[in-house]
Formats: sequence, C-alpha cells, structure tokens
Amino acid sequence: MPQRNDTAIWSGLFRISPESGQTLQAQIRQAIVAAILDRQIAASMPLPSCRILAEKLGVARGTVVLAFQQLVDQGFLIAKERRGHFVNPEVLTTPAKPQKTPEQSNEIDWKKRRQIVASDMPPPAKHDNWIKSSYPFVYGQFDPALFPTAEWRECNRMALAVLEIRNWASDMVDRDDPLLIEQIQARLLPRRGIFANPDEIIVTLGAQNALYMLATLLMTKGSKVAMEDPGYPDARSIFKLAGANVQPVPVDQSGIVTSAISNDADFVFVTPSHHCPTMVPLSAERRQDLLSRANQHNQIIIEDGYDSQLLDEAPQQALKSVDRSGRVIYVGSMSKTLAPGLRLGYIVASADLIAELRALRRFMLRHPPANNQRAVALFLSLGHHEALVRRLSAAFEERRKRLVHAIDAFLPEWRSTDSAGGTSLWLEGPRGTDSRELASVAASRSVIIEPGDRFFDRSDRPTRFMRLGISSIALQHIEPGIRELATAAGRRPAAA
Repeated sequence: MPQRNDTAIWSGLFRISPESGQTLQAQIRQAIVAAILDRQIAASMPLPSCRILAEKLGVARGTVVLAFQQLVDQGFLIAKERRGHFVNPEVLTTPAKPQKTPEQSNEIDWKKRRQIVASDMPPPAKHDNWIKSSYPFVYGQFDPALFPTAEWRECNRMALAVLEIRNWASDMVDRDDPLLIEQIQARLLPRRGIFANPDEIIVTLGAQNALYMLATLLMTKGSKVAMEDPGYPDARSIFKLAGANVQPVPVDQSGIVTSAISNDADFVFVTPSHHCPTMVPLSAERRQDLLSRANQHNQIIIEDGYDSQLLDEAPQQALKSVDRSGRVIYVGSMSKTLAPGLRLGYIVASADLIAELRALRRFMLRHPPANNQRAVALFLSLGHHEALVRRLSAAFEERRKRLVHAIDAFLPEWRSTDSAGGTSLWLEGPRGTDSRELASVAASRSVIIEPGDRFFDRSDRPTRFMRLGISSIALQHIEPGIRELATAAGRRPAAA
C-alpha cells in the first residue's frame, strides 16, 4: 500500500473530463470514493491539499473544497486540523472482495441449472455506438435534437418538490400513480379510439414487460399463439419462453392474412396500426374478419399498438376500440415519443384481467418507479406530450419522404413498402442479396442498417430484407447516408 503523497499515484486515480455528463465536483467525489472502496488509499495517507489537487486537475479550488466537504459530511473523509484530509478508517473496515482460491474456481454451469432457455433466443439488434455513427438508420432510438429536454427537466423538478416526494416516495405496493392513469385515460387512449375506466389500465415497464406479464399469466406449455410472419422477434421469444407454440401467419399488403389463422389458436398477436416490421396497416376488412374469427373460436387477441403514437395522415382506431366482447388486450408504450430508455408502457383490458395482472406484477416488481410515473404524468398534464407528438410527427414524415426519394434515386432495385406513417421503412432487395453482409460493409462506411432476417420465424430465413429507421437520423444526413449505402451495396451512385 503506497504511503506517500506521490504525484503519479494521484494522477492515476483521477480521470476528470469536461465532456462527462457529471459536474467536475461530482467526478472528483466519484474518483475519491472509488479509490477508497477499492483500497487504493490507506487511512494513514493524506490526500493532496485542495490547492494542489485543484492545480493538478485544472479546476477551481472551490470545486475541490466543496467535494472534500461533502465527502467529510458523508463519512468517507476525516479533516484533521493542519494535517489535511484522510480516509475515515471506519470505511476501510468493510471487508474487501475476496480473491478466489483454486478450490473456489470450479464454476457452476448455470446453463444446466436453468429452467427456461432465455439466452438461446435470438439476440436483440444491438447498435451500441449508433449515436457516434454518421448515418444511423436505426429503429427505436431517439434523436437528441428533438428530445424535449427543458420540458422533461421541468417535470422532474416538479416531481422532486417536497409535497410531490411525499406522494411517490412511499411503497405503492400494487397501485399506480393515479394522475398517470388519469392522463393515459384522457390523453393517450382517445387518440386510438379507446375509452377505458381507471380499473382497466395498468402501468408497465414498457411493451415488452407488458407482453411478458401477459404470457406469464395466460399462457402455458402447449398454448397456441398465432402471430405475423415476419413479426416482432422479441414477442415471439417471450411466447416461446412461456412454453407456447407459435404459429406463423403470412403478411401481405393488407396486413396479417386472417384466413390463414388456425381455428385452434388460443391467442392471436397482431400489430394492426403499423405492422412490425413492414409498417403496413391492417385493412378494415381484415380487422373485422379478425374480430369475427376471435369471437367464433374463443380466441384472445393481444394488440400491440406498435408505432401508433404519432399522428398519421389517415389514423386508424385500435382494435380495442371496436371490441365488444372484451377479448382484445391492448398494449401501449411511450418509447417512440418520449424516450425508449424511460421504459414506460401500459395495458388496457377488462377490469378482472387488470386485477390479476396487478397481483402478478406485485410479485415481479411491485410497481414501476413512482417518481418516473409522476414525472410522466406531469409531462402529459402540462401538454408537453401533445406538443412533442406534433413536432415528432412532422419531422418523421419529412424524413420518411426524403428516405423514399433517396431510395428511388440511389437504390432503385430495392423495393420499399408503400405505407404512410411510422418510424421506419421496410425494404426488399434483389434476389441473392445478403443484408447481413451489406450491414457489415455499410458499418465500415459509418452507416447502420438492420438486417431483416431476424423478423422471420423459419429456418430458411430470407436474407434480402432490411429495415431502415428514421427516428434518430437528421434530415440532411438521409440522402448522403443512402449514397454511402448504395456504394456499400456495390452500386455506383448517380451524379448529383
């Protein structure tokens, strides 16, 4: 253990960056706490003086003084008069993480112990560095330039007021924020033609959490679930993890082919507003047929309001809005409008089913974080979400038109789905195209695309499809991005 005030020691402990999202004071505190807990500073070793450390880090002396004082208040440091600051010995009494002995290195094979095969399911489409890409045609991410930073911060500040904290800081057990339920009921659902009572709504940690809860509660080994093919990969995996048999149903320009749905299906999972991933809406005739067949064969319909939050030129009502038998379960999310990282969604269903879901959710997670629920409720009640939806809808419509024009100009051999609205475009390439290979070459040119084979539920998954998202790419980058993609595809871009 080093016992001297060595410049090299302190230089190695601090990594302060003005580009970090944290304040300089917070970064200094984090560095010292990490060094203390990792046993890199002995109790007998004085820290550098505030003046010396400030000079070394290139920050104001007052910043270091405040950081030290807070660490003293928290009990990490002790200030000794005319000697400086030292680590509180009591902090070091916490046992350090023990090193494994050779006898302890015999690792457990957790795959042999597991009861479900979650890690064997198809992996998600990961684009960890999408924000650093020049041309991120990724789906499901947000555009920092369009995010309502000021409005969201305002609502979080309001949620942190003393009286508000008293409302959400206690354990709500199985309840949701009543203001959020009220706002979902009044602001979000009527847009889809849904009118529900408060006891017919439950808040979830996004749409995937909603689907997992429904599968856990309603499905068992051997349950038959008809769903679109191509379709939402994670929904398919969730149903399979519950033991269900997924029955793939073809999709055409009018949506899921309802005549191909097996009569013995127990559930039908659909994305009728904008089909995942082709974005085609389910036609009026198919909607009626789907509901009629469900009534006739006693099937439950799980309706995912996929990409339905934005304003469309010809908006369609949700299936749930015309359901009179209570067999349609509606799953909604705020990921495509507010932020995917927020993980907030909801289920609308009959009161009896919602009561069962509340009982199940209590054992899974009790309830989604109440502070987030209150912040979102305030965001909705102040009209910020309405304004955001209008802004996003206009921006995405312009981007979609620009993308279609660029595809026609630089990738004319690729056929796109002719569907208005939504936040992505589904493309079919020439026979023999390998979109995974194309994605790899495109990535080397800072273009991110999503191969389409993962959406199909068959062993001979077609490789000539891809999905291009528009939610996170700036308008002016769309055409040059498609030019680069055309180059990656081996096509020489036309002269400007």
